[in-house]
Parts: sequence; C-alpha cells; structure tokens
Amino acid sequence: MKNALSVQQLSVNYEKTPVLWDLSFEIPMGKLVAIVGPNGAGKSTFLKAALGLVKPISGQIMFFGQPLKKMRRQVAYVPQRESVDWDFPITVFDLVLMGRYGQRGIMKRPSRKDREDVQRYLEKVGLEAYAHRQISQLSGGQQQRAFLARALIQEADIYLMDEPFTGIDVSSTKTIIEIFQQLRAEGKTLLVVHHDLATVEQIFDWAILLNMCLVGAGSVESTFTPDLIQKTYGKPTVLFDEAAKLSQEKARGFATS
Repeated sequence: MKNALSVQQLSVNYEKTPVLWDLSFEIPMGKLVAIVGPNGAGKSTFLKAALGLVKPISGQIMFFGQPLKKMRRQVAYVPQRESVDWDFPITVFDLVLMGRYGQRGIMKRPSRKDREDVQRYLEKVGLEAYAHRQISQLSGGQQQRAFLARALIQEADIYLMDEPFTGIDVSSTKTIIEIFQQLRAEGKTLLVVHHDLATVEQIFDWAILLNMCLVGAGSVESTFTPDLIQKTYGKPTVLFDEAAKLSQEKARGFATS
C-alpha cells in the first residue's frame, strides 16, 4: 500500500527550544489518524511543519512520495478555531469559496460550478441555511463545520486538522465524525490532532503518540495501549534534557551550513 505521508528524521526548534525531535514514521493511504499527546508536545507544530509554515532544522516530510510543493493541491488544512479572526467581515459562503483559491487563483472570478460546489458542501456539513451569515454569528460548532467545508471543497487527498472537536456541540461532533468516515471510505487520509483519549478507539483506526519525540505510530490496536499512553503523558525529563542538548547542537550546525 502506498504511503500518504512519510516523515524522516524531522526535528523542529523554536529559537533554541526543541519542539520536535527526530521523528520518523509513515502513514498509509486511507487512514483516519489521531495525533495525541499532552499540551506542548508539538502536535500543532508537526502540522505546521508538514504545511511548510515552520522550517525544520532537519528532516523531511513527503506526501505520496513527493515534497509539499508538488502536492500542495492534494493537501487541505483546518486550523485551530481559536487561531481564526472570526470578526473578519466575510460570510460563510465566501469562507468556503476561499477553499477554491488554490485551484483557480485569487483574482479569477468563481465559476458557476464553484458556487454550486460551495452550496453542496455547506449542505454536507449542515450549514446551507447559514450561507449568508457573517462567520462571527455562528456557534463554535458551526464555525468548525464551516472551516471543514472550506477544506472539503478543495477535494484533497490528505486532510490535516488541528483540534476540530474542541469546544463544539454534540450535533457538530456527530456530523464531523460522519464526514471523516465518509472521506476514509473514499480512500482519503486524515491526520487529526485530538485530545479526548476516551474516543480515540471509537473514531480512529491509526494513532501517532507524540511528546516532542515519537512514542508510537501505527494501528490503534497496536499503538494506543496503556503502556504507550503512559509513556506519552509521563514526564520524560531525562529524554527531554538530552534532546534539548542535541537539538541546540544541530541548530548551531544548521545556522552555519
């Protein structure tokens, strides 16, 4: 089976502080993947590194065997809801339409099909009645579904999602889970930063356990085990101190190369 994502020896610093250290793993196509770990473990940083939003000090990330620049149209992203300026004067319809910018460009006028697709994806996430509302007028769950629709209209092959279930209602949670399962059935790959450990086994079939270093990556059955969960949420201070020292040395070498 072809891998949707391959990560090799990825390390990321914020200034001199190590955030991710020497990650290597592969994700097969068609998996619904939970990225779990404590606060500050580097989960969001990993997504940003995959998207080219932060520059690693070493390593590489490949999508379907190709670098991001060759596969950007096949990759969609849903950011944390808290990172979005919800007071920005834009309607739900226009927010979802923004998902087509990568295909048609910012300056080109949207086609009839683009507008029809916006409506279709709004219906898919249950927001067709809110198309002309300003995004700040939505509830938290509705806002999350609107951003999900913006990702869906990209019709990508891999979706990176940062905490889509945080702070949303039961109805929105159910809708999002159903959409995730539909995407997986279509052969899409989803990587989802997720905090609710109690629902990992119900929602996901693959897991990445992360606490600055990789603790485990694989099927939920083999990876989401009590032992590895304990290692993930423990306090590996010795490992952290060692990684911090090595990371600073690598950063100095990277700066002089």
